[in-house]
Order: sequence, then structure tokens, then C-alpha cells
Amino acid sequence: MSTAILTGPPVPGSPLEGDLRSLGFDVRYVGPDADAAEQIAKLLDRAPAGERVALVDPRFVGHVHSLRLALTDPRWMAAAAPGALTAQPEARAALAHAVRGAGAGPDAVAAALDASGTAVQRPELGSLVAVVATGEDEREQARAAVAAIDEEAVRLRTAVKSRDGFFTTFCISPYSRYLARWCARRGFTPNQVTTASLITALIAAGCAATGTRGGYIAAGLLLLFSFVLDCTDGQLARYSLQYSTMGAWLDATFDRAKEYAYYAGLALGAARGGDDVWALALGAMVLQSCRHVVDFSFNEANHDAESNTSPTAALSDKLDSVGWTVWVRRMIVLPIGERWAMIAVLTAVTTPRIVFYALLVGCALAALYTTAGRVLRSLTRKARRTDRAAQALADLADSGPIAQAVAARGPRLKGAWTAPVVAFTGAAALVATALTQPFGSRQVIVAALFYAVLSGIAVSRPLKGALDWLVPPVFRAAEYGTILILAARSEVNGALPAAFGLVSAVAYHHYDTVYRIRGGTGAPPQWLVRTIGGHEGRTLVAVVLATLLATQYTDLTLALTAFAVAVALVVLVESTRFWVSSGAPAVHDEGEPA
Repeated sequence: MSTAILTGPPVPGSPLEGDLRSLGFDVRYVGPDADAAEQIAKLLDRAPAGERVALVDPRFVGHVHSLRLALTDPRWMAAAAPGALTAQPEARAALAHAVRGAGAGPDAVAAALDASGTAVQRPELGSLVAVVATGEDEREQARAAVAAIDEEAVRLRTAVKSRDGFFTTFCISPYSRYLARWCARRGFTPNQVTTASLITALIAAGCAATGTRGGYIAAGLLLLFSFVLDCTDGQLARYSLQYSTMGAWLDATFDRAKEYAYYAGLALGAARGGDDVWALALGAMVLQSCRHVVDFSFNEANHDAESNTSPTAALSDKLDSVGWTVWVRRMIVLPIGERWAMIAVLTAVTTPRIVFYALLVGCALAALYTTAGRVLRSLTRKARRTDRAAQALADLADSGPIAQAVAARGPRLKGAWTAPVVAFTGAAALVATALTQPFGSRQVIVAALFYAVLSGIAVSRPLKGALDWLVPPVFRAAEYGTILILAARSEVNGALPAAFGLVSAVAYHHYDTVYRIRGGTGAPPQWLVRTIGGHEGRTLVAVVLATLLATQYTDLTLALTAFAVAVALVVLVESTRFWVSSGAPAVHDEGEPA
């Protein structure tokens, strides 16, 4: 059990001890007649080694949720609020040293920890109260301030993300937050809710696969309910501060698994009715994945840029000051809420083909809008990208052995825009050749080799140029797009579903890479990237398989399926090992300040 040490005698009538026990702390007191710092040090030594400890000023007056935010959030090694400080096991030694140097006061110890290099997180409390009352009058004023604020209403409000789409904000969150509280009071965990959301979406995909109108209606309704649960799991995590490494992994990957499984269900349902839409389903997945890579690459490139000046950014900030434009701009990008609502409604009332047409048009317009805006920001922004940003882009590029060898021994690029230009040249040549040459032509293999060489040249120097964040999205579009084109042009029965599985496995690897980088642990190990070939190696393998097996229809489908299974097994085993390990990060979005 976690240990809370009150740094002095208890204050008569204070509910502090009960509040701390309700949060799972075993409470210990520092006696009035002993040296406080020395006694705290002894109590720290006696506390269970694998548990967190907290120092709390007995004069603390505030909301229980203030203590919860400061003392129980599992993401921070050390955290503090006025009059309260906590440290995880890895910061216990630093805490003991700070106590001996700074005395017993939690605020002074927190400052000493900061000064020693141990970062102390201070959560934003907003309207919540957390004060150290030094006199009776001050105590009464603080108690009145506590009574004047509805703590539960604040807790519910801050369980909802502050920046969500229109549909999520106004059609889901007003009631899903209460579902999150219901789950919390019954002991459900965010991971259980996340899993329930996945199961619901898979059932929805199964209903869509029936190809009947009743199945489509049920699929639409279940998909919406799955999204409600998808919102609930994050709200539950923020409401009860139940963050975990497993939760980070599930949350990061299940959204894509649900959406892409639903696409497959729609394609199967359409096939039952005699309509082959696998190419549209794969195209929607490719477009959606490339959109996300644009988002990830741009954000990583500018994560810690030394400057943030841009006329385009200034215009965006100005538009944000006009209320209605905020919601219009959030809807234009077709976030997950709007996208799933559109898919669900169209599934229920139209056909899978129309669903995919709407999805492709909507995602294409959203991609053009966001990419154009980010290109303008990059061109008008005066900033120097850091080594960390360049490394993140290199990791997102997912270069395999061929590209790495070319980058190490080939020509070095010069010029601000040469990396994206070279990458685009290779990608365009490959895609154009796959589209225009007869299926099975060896010219496509030559184009794939040309692409592999240019992709290595593109990453031969650190990606610090203004538009170098475009390199990973170009690589994703080339790899996914080539697989789509080859499978579609083969006209082989089963080739497109096999290609759908292959792109799904590769896309999982790329999303896994993104969330590892976001968690600060770096990209997947190099052995994994080498084993699955990197983007250029996988593309070359797909091209060679399509060329060699162009006249052996059954063998092509089997080869693509085997390739997909091999990539999926390697990636999933390593990903699972990482995300369930103790060193994996807990990556979650924050709610708005209280």
C-alpha cells in the first residue's frame, strides 16, 4: 500500500486523514517532539520499497480530487500540489535526499527535487482548491471555497478532452462522461471498456458482412455504440486516473483495428450482393493511414522547434478567436467522430460502395486541407529543427537495409527541399510504372529498385529542412499505393483481400512506431525494421511476387497472404512484448484543466 506521511501533528477536525485513506494511502504522522526531517527520512525507509510515498502538510485544505490529481497519477515520477508531494519508487532516493536538505515542508521539498534535476509535475487544478491554511481564519475561508465548488461536476467535466470534434463534443460526451463514472463506481477499468469497444466494432463488422439491410442497420448502430465506448474509456482513465502501459497500447491500436475491420466487413457484405469493393476498401485504408502519417510527421518535426513564428499560424489563431470557425475547421478534417458517424449512417441507409465513395471523397478533401495548411506553415515559418525532430522523422521513414546502405554510401543531398523532392520522384516513378506498364512487366521491378535507391538518398542527411516532414508520408503512399495498384490490376481472385491484410499489418507497424516515439522511448528496434525489410524492401518484395506470379493466379494470392502473415507475426510479437513491459510509456490525451 502507498504511504502518506503527514509532516506534523494532525489538525483537529480536519478530514485529511480520511481523504488520504480513501485514495489508498496508509497514513503516518510525524510526532511534534522529534526532528521532523529526520523522522520523515526514517518513515521513508520503512515504507514499502515498491510503492509510492507522499508528503502532505497536515494544514492542507482542499478538494479530494486535488489530492487525487497530485498524488495518484501513475504517469509522473514525482508530482505536487500546494502542501502535497508524491514520489514513485524510482524517485524515492531523490526524495529522501531532498528532505534531509530542505526540511519537512512538501513545497520546499518539491522545489529541492526540481533543483536537483528530478522533474516534479504540477497538475493544473483550475477551480479546485488546494491551500495550506496557516491560521483558523484562513482555514475557514478555504473550507468555504471548497464547499462552494461542485467537485464532482469539475471531475466529470475534466474527464472530457478539451479539443474534440463537433460530433464527439455535442453528441457523445454529454452522456458518455456519466457512463464513465458508472463504470468507475462499479470497478471497471479503461482497458475493459476499450476491449468492449473493440468487440462491439468487430460484431458490427460481422453484421455488415451479412450483406443484408438488417445487417447494415445493426452494423451502423453497433459502430456508433462502439464509438461511445471508445470515448468512455479515455474519460474513465481521466476520471479515475487509471493510466497504464497496457492501456496506452490498446488505445493506440484498437481504433485502427476497429475501423479497418469494419471496412473489411463492408467489403465482404458487398461481395455477398455481387459488388466487389475491395479496391475501394483498401483505398480508404491507404488514404486514412497516409493522412495520419502527415499529422504525425508534421507534429514530430515541430515538436520542439526553436521558433514558432508563421503568418499562417497567426491567421489560424485569429480564426480560432471566432467561435463558429473553430468547429467548422475541426469538422473539415473529418476526425474520428464525424467519420464514424458518417460511416454508420451511410451503412444503414445506402450501400457499401456509397460508403466508400463518401469516405474517399471526405478523407481526400480533409487531407488536401490539412496538408496544404501545414505546407504553408512550414514555408512561412522561421525555425530550426532539432536533432530529436530529425531522428523522429528518420524513424518514421522506416528505412530498411537497402535504403540504409544507400544512405551510408551514396551521394549526400544538398538544399532545403531536396529530400522530399527526391522521395517524391522515386515514389511517383514507381506508382506511375505500376499503373501504366502491363501487369507482370519487369519494368515495375526496375522502378521499385529505382525507388529504393532514391529513398536511401532522400534520408542520407538529417531531415531538418522545412518540408522534410513530407518524406515519411511520401514513403507510406508509395508502399501502400503500389500494393493496392498491383493487387487491383492483377484481377486475381482474392488478391485484394490479401493485399488488404498486408497493408493492415504494415500500417500497424507504422502506428506502433508513432506511439513509441510519442512515449519518448524511440522507434522499434533496428532488428525488427531489418527483418520486415523497411518500406523499400517490402515494396520490392511485393513487386517481385506480382511479377513472378503474374500468370499463376492462386499462387499470387497465397504469396501475398503468407507475406502479410509473416509481417503481422513479427510485428505483433515484438509490439506486444514492448507494450506489456515495465518500461513502456503510458500515452494518453489530457482533459481540459479543471
